[in-house]
Formats: sequence, C-alpha cells, structure tokens
Amino acid sequence: MHNFFDNRVVRFLVLFVLTLVAYAGAEIYPALVLPRIAVEQREAFAIGTTVVSAAALLLIYGLFVRVMEHRRPGELKASRAPANLIAGAAIGIGLFSSVIAALSLMGVAHVGAFNAHQNLLYAANMAVLSGIGEELIFRGVVYRIFEEMFGSLTALFVSAAFFGLTHLDNHGATLTSAAAIALEAGVLLGVCYMAVRNLWLPIGLHFGWNFAESGIFGSIVSGNAFKGMFATTMTGPELLTGGAFGPEASVVAVAICGTAALVILSVALRRGEWKALRLTINDRASAPAAA
Repeated sequence: MHNFFDNRVVRFLVLFVLTLVAYAGAEIYPALVLPRIAVEQREAFAIGTTVVSAAALLLIYGLFVRVMEHRRPGELKASRAPANLIAGAAIGIGLFSSVIAALSLMGVAHVGAFNAHQNLLYAANMAVLSGIGEELIFRGVVYRIFEEMFGSLTALFVSAAFFGLTHLDNHGATLTSAAAIALEAGVLLGVCYMAVRNLWLPIGLHFGWNFAESGIFGSIVSGNAFKGMFATTMTGPELLTGGAFGPEASVVAVAICGTAALVILSVALRRGEWKALRLTINDRASAPAAA
C-alpha cells in the first residue's frame, strides 16, 4: 500500500510550505514585538528569540522529515555540525573578504576606520536566521528533493533560480541582482551540500558570508543597510558596486563565488556525489534512468 508521502512532489510541497511559514514567522515575530519591549531588555529578547527560532526551525524540519520520509535527517547529523559549521563560516568570511579586497584594489570599495565598539547583535541575528532558515528551505527541501526526483543538474538549476527570484522583493533588487544571487550563492551553496551531503556546511557558509558583509564590513546586504566593525562605501559603475542591492550584485562577487563553486563541484565529482539525470517521483518507482 502506498503512503501519501511516498510521492516526492507531495513531500516537497508540504515540507516547503512548513519550512517557509516557520522561517517567515521567525523573521516577522521579533520585528512586531521588539518595539514593545523595554529598551534595556531588547538585547536579551533578540538573543533569546534567535536561539529559540533557530532551534524551532531545525526541529520542525527534522520532525517532518521523520514523519514523511521515515528516516533520520542525516543531513542534520549533530556530530557533523561543529567541523562543517566552522569550515563553512571560514569559507563565507574568506569569500566576501576577497570580494572587498578585489573591489578595493579597483578603487571601488572604500573601507573606513575600525570601530571596536560597534554592536554586532543585529548583524549576527540576521546571519544566523538567514543561514539556517534559507538553507533548510532551499538546500534541505528544494535542492535535496529535486535531486532525488530529477538528478543534480536539475536540482542545482531549480534551487539556484528559485533562490535568486526570492530576492527580487528586496530593496534595490533587479533582474541582474537576482541572477547574481542565483549564480554566486544558489549554485555555490548547492554544490556545498552536494559535496558533503549535510546542511551544516552551507549553513555555515551562508552565515559567514552574511556576517562578513554586515557585521564586519558594514556594507549593504541584499538591499538592507547594516553597521559593522568597518564602514564600507562603494563608488563606480553598478556592474562593480552592485548598486542599491549591495556588493552581492557585483560581477566581482559572481566571479569569485563562481570560481569557488567550481572548486567545490570538482570535489563533489571526485567523491561520486553527482546524481545522473533521472525521473523518480515515487519512492517505490523503478530505478532511475542513466544520463
């Protein structure tokens, strides 16, 4: 007898909606409640809601994977978290620092004086929630299930394109910035998951990139302004600066992250993690066709 959730399309739709609603709630609730909190208690409230939201997102994903797929979510295996989170964060910080270094050499990025007293809580909260929430949705649900159904190539294309399109409602967003996000982040984070088959590496990378962009360099993150340890301004053509969307839309960021994606993809290929084209909608379907 077939289970309702044996159909991967059904699983995708249900898990996608659940994780999306949970992530939206984690973003909206603090924004609505924070103005009502006493000023001296806001920092504790922000830290508490971030910790609770992050834990809730991971638990919701893990619970429904167990219910619908009848398995433990190995992609969130706790023993693999420390090393992969640290490695991912280091890669993310290193990549964005490379973008700023390259733009500085071109005379486009101008990094201001160091501010040791800058409160980095807002930047850290944003980086934690976006790292966990968006990776659960776009790599844990979209990429993973599309790869099971159609293979790695389709999963990379769909998850990257979808990731880019969801940034179109950000301030300063254009079709160019959406394409940049798809290429530099969507593809890179997808191949990170492919290479290690866990979500901790892309979560760490996503966090590291966003925190470097906001908390360290104080530049615009997907159209949102932040104050960081440095104040970075941009001058020059939008192709290099990224315009109002920020340096994520810069061709330099696309080139650097694209190069990193190729390197990580080569690791995934050597490990035999590339999945051939297939059409496997149901768990009990016949074996996938070879590419």
